[in-house]
Amino acid sequence: MAIIESLEQRRSVYALNKELPVPEERVVADVKRIVELVPDAFNMRSQRVVVALGEKQDQLWDAVFDAFGGKVAREKIDGFKAAAGTVLYFVDEDVVSGLQKQFAAYAQNFPVWAQQANGMLQFSVWAGLRDLGIGANVQHYNPVIDGAVRELFSVPESWTLVAEMPFGGIVAPAGDKAGENVDDRVRVAR
Repeated sequence: MAIIESLEQRRSVYALNKELPVPEERVVADVKRIVELVPDAFNMRSQRVVVALGEKQDQLWDAVFDAFGGKVAREKIDGFKAAAGTVLYFVDEDVVSGLQKQFAAYAQNFPVWAQQANGMLQFSVWAGLRDLGIGANVQHYNPVIDGAVRELFSVPESWTLVAEMPFGGIVAPAGDKAGENVDDRVRVAR
């Protein structure tokens, strides 16, 4: 699929199930390849990913519900739990701080660049999943769930959770997307 077509197909799909149109191994292989290919400043490689599947997928969303002490509706959390898996996105702060020390003149930029790389990674995985016929959406329950995620997946203290991306078979497509006059946001200077 061409990049524009991939971007057109990528949408926030919330009605997901555990029935993937491809084997889990294919999803994991594609996520790994995308992690390898997405660029970041100074080739810092600060991005980290955990792909939660099966029992860990269910445990994750039960832990999210518990972390909020019932303040988030069970039905909402169960919608994410119904998905086949979740990609958890992290930044390894040890990598970022190491580069800040190595390149002091750019120190203040490395956290920003790490977040930019994480955004590119999220979007690339999202488009890649859609190319496989898989729906996904992005959530931000961090930092409330950080401790539960760290314990459940044994991630190092230096990993900062940035986002959670439930993915799965598409039960119902995303609704229509409102159009816009893109010229209001894009200027061309010659």
